Amino acid sequence: MVVMSNGIVQVTLQNPEGHITRIQYKGIDNLLEVQKNESSRGYWDVVWSPPGSTRTEGTLESVTGTICKVIKETQDQVEVSFSRTWNFSLKGKSVPLKIDKRYIMLRGSSGFYTYAIFEHVKGWPSFDLEATRVAFKLRRDKFHYMAMSNDDRQRDMPLPEDRFPERSKTLDYPEAVLLVDPLERKFKGQVDDKYQYTCELKDLRVHGWICTDPAVGFWQITPSNEFRVGGPIKQELTSHVGPTTLSIFSSAHYGGNDMVIKFEENESWKKVLGPIFIYLNTIPDGKNPYTLWNDAKHQMSIEVDRWPYDFPASPDFQSARQRGTVMGRLLVQDSFINSHGYISANGAYIGLAPPGDVGSWQRETKQYQFWTKTNKEGYFTIKNIIVGEYNLYAWVPGFIGDYKNSKIINITPGRI
Repeated sequence: MVVMSNGIVQVTLQNPEGHITRIQYKGIDNLLEVQKNESSRGYWDVVWSPPGSTRTEGTLESVTGTICKVIKETQDQVEVSFSRTWNFSLKGKSVPLKIDKRYIMLRGSSGFYTYAIFEHVKGWPSFDLEATRVAFKLRRDKFHYMAMSNDDRQRDMPLPEDRFPERSKTLDYPEAVLLVDPLERKFKGQVDDKYQYTCELKDLRVHGWICTDPAVGFWQITPSNEFRVGGPIKQELTSHVGPTTLSIFSSAHYGGNDMVIKFEENESWKKVLGPIFIYLNTIPDGKNPYTLWNDAKHQMSIEVDRWPYDFPASPDFQSARQRGTVMGRLLVQDSFINSHGYISANGAYIGLAPPGDVGSWQRETKQYQFWTKTNKEGYFTIKNIIVGEYNLYAWVPGFIGDYKNSKIINITPGRI
């Protein structure tokens, strides 16, 4: 085992696999589900298949490290790597990727960070990557209240047993069940479906669970969506009955085959997924435990302001000084509204994504995207853009269609 501790949180990981087996916090020996196998409590996994396969043929594979290495260890920070590579003896048996998953703990921090570097080497087999995620299975005897997105999307949740065939009725698809005989009568007649808790990426910054006795919150904070696929209105799963919390970096949800990442044999590719922050919080005895949600939102704002982080040790994660900025103004010409000139694009979504057709950002799966909103006059600033070539895309509430600036924008370090 590998143990990371800063006196506030202690995290135990399998060596060299890199699966999280235990999270200790505020006197609770383990926040993760102790009835689960140790490798099925906190883990990275992927779904992949041979090229051209249907989604139902995908193989779910746990990302299991074979080499453990301490990357950085100081009084203020520790970063541990659990990596694995691929060779031709694994053809057809394992996803053809080199994966380096990492965990970071900082001094004085009530939580820990995780990120991964995925790489496909030229000459390795072609394949389809349907999904990439981090999952945490929490204690079912402690975490019953889920909170996400807007303040009105939070509730007490049923138990996993309530979905068993003898207590529920499957509806039009297996994820959706009618709770017929739940253990807690208040859930009787309700429908449970993990897709009820999906969220557009632009709104998916923090979600998690609350334990009321003792008052402890477990939160997943995503300070940037630059490394996710499909742009700001792509929907992804968040949390569901289990209790389970997810960070999904790529999936075919709500997009189908267009959202499957397809790799060719002659293709070189590398991408950093994350870091995301697993935040733990508590309050004094006697206080309302549901206020943990407000504190989690406050911490989310702090993490967003700190992005891009300055502490990841991988050279593949670009720091703020290695990135660039784009500034501009978006105006709309609509003679039916204003026949004398342009209209300021108030509240428009505008972003940089790899060069493509109008609207292609919605199907982009391999590279990075950077989005913001314009002010009342249509002005915008997009900061901390990773070096590369992009097109500028936009859509404006109240106006039909997508917008694209056909000029290629080349981002270089430190330039505006």
